[in-house]
Amino acid sequence: MRLTILGAAILAAQTAAASTPCGGSFAGFVDGLKQEAMANGHSAATVDQFFAGVQQDGAVIRADRAQGVFQKPFVEFSQRLISADRMQRGQRNAQAYDALFDRIERDYGVSRGVLLAFWAFETDYGGFQGNFNTRNALVTLAHDCRRPALFRPQALAAIDLYAKGMMDPARTTGAWAGEIGQVQMLPGDILAHGRDGDGDGKIDLKGSSPDALVSGADLLSSLGWRAGEPWLQEVTLPAQMDWSKSGLQTTMTTQQWERMGVKGRSGGLPRGMQASLLLPQGRTGPAFLAYPNFRVFFEWNQSFVYVTTAAYFATRLEGAPVYDASRATAGLTAAQMKALQERLQARGHDVGKVDGILGAKTRAAVQAEQVRLGLPADAWPTADLLNRL
Repeated sequence: MRLTILGAAILAAQTAAASTPCGGSFAGFVDGLKQEAMANGHSAATVDQFFAGVQQDGAVIRADRAQGVFQKPFVEFSQRLISADRMQRGQRNAQAYDALFDRIERDYGVSRGVLLAFWAFETDYGGFQGNFNTRNALVTLAHDCRRPALFRPQALAAIDLYAKGMMDPARTTGAWAGEIGQVQMLPGDILAHGRDGDGDGKIDLKGSSPDALVSGADLLSSLGWRAGEPWLQEVTLPAQMDWSKSGLQTTMTTQQWERMGVKGRSGGLPRGMQASLLLPQGRTGPAFLAYPNFRVFFEWNQSFVYVTTAAYFATRLEGAPVYDASRATAGLTAAQMKALQERLQARGHDVGKVDGILGAKTRAAVQAEQVRLGLPADAWPTADLLNRL
């Protein structure tokens, strides 16, 4: 389910891709990986054993290119992911692992709802962890020249896992992007943040829920999670306000938002905190204040709609009510969104790839054009905006 993993790694991939070996014959590429692994200290025998039978996996490349689910608007996407069954099982897991979550919250400061949400979305609470051969997936993606600087180090990290007895290159399976275990972590993250949560002396992110959850908490803590602070809160808005203040690019104190008429839908706003107003489906859809911890979600996944849904689900698992979507308006079709992105590009905006997905760059461009045209600048694209462009 995860698009990408560490945001910092993505930025590094963008800057280092030009100098990272990729492409060419697959066999020659594997030989290059072997040489680098031996230069890193692995024996020739270990390297040969790891790569024995390695294959290029075309299904991995197809999965990497097919991300259509992220084209769906927030309300539709979140209703698809947050089923009644998933909510009920999350509540049961919260009770079953209550002592473990208490320990995680004490040691790492990460709220149980956050870990439960990722556990649910990544593998349906461990029920489906992916059936792609992990070694083949990582080597395939490292060979592909789309993001080699992200995946080549992960392929090499997988050799380290193998050398430590934590991975079987012929049998270990996971997600198409090489993540392993119940909360889906890349080999490099497992090496750095894998923890023995059940005290059996082993780190088993596939078979042990405590190991997976404690490891996920350690990773989130390392990414800057702030203990005891909220991440997302649903709010109500006045009928009229400066909608251009919405979006993650604008941060104000909760007192400033209150002066603009923003109120907590259930409970007051925390005092003295910085927050951004999030309107994932425009000013008529559900509205949230996003606090500093919300940005940590983007270090786990780069999809705006996925991150917002995961953060919202985490609040639901901790008792928040169902959002108010009674006035939400439908979004553009995928074809309309692509046409909009093309027209925004023609006006000089950087929308990234024309893919029909309302990501951060497209939202910023939409909001800029709404300001220019004197429209409510809530960053939600409409057919009217498309026609005006």
